Amino acid sequence: MPVEIVALVVSREHAFEGRPHDGPRPDPEPVSRSEVEVRAGLGIVGDRYFGQKVHRNAAVTFVDAASLDELARTLALPEPPDPHLMRRNIVLRGFPIDTLASRPGGAGRRFSLDSGSGAVEFQAYRPARPCAWMDVVLAPGAMKALRGHGGVRTTPLSDGTLRLGAATLTLLD
Repeated sequence: MPVEIVALVVSREHAFEGRPHDGPRPDPEPVSRSEVEVRAGLGIVGDRYFGQKVHRNAAVTFVDAASLDELARTLALPEPPDPHLMRRNIVLRGFPIDTLASRPGGAGRRFSLDSGSGAVEFQAYRPARPCAWMDVVLAPGAMKALRGHGGVRTTPLSDGTLRLGAATLTLLD
């Protein structure tokens, strides 16, 4: 099915450490990318979770851009927040990505994403639940408003390149 990759985020450091009321740490470099290299079982090259064993089932995070649109409506924001602020690696428009997450006791759906350089396969696992930082970086009330719509944590099953723009998402199971 056709989708759009509206944002790609690669962050070498974790900006959401400490207490939310202290604010996020500044990024040493811009996090926005026009393309990313994905490696099977490892994640996105250059990202803070790349190759981290503890994040094996959460190496790449996805979120639906429609969740930010709905957040803006719910909180009466003048416009949806910048999708980069959520720190999810891949922001898609055109598919309810949260539906791919696992239910307790199992894995989620397998899917592929192709932005023109060949399909990259992913295994979805648990939801990427919003945290208190969302109230700081997006808007007060964002954490509660995003419950159930915070995205999904995945593991890449194949290598490949993903780029901003038109793409095709295919459910594999």
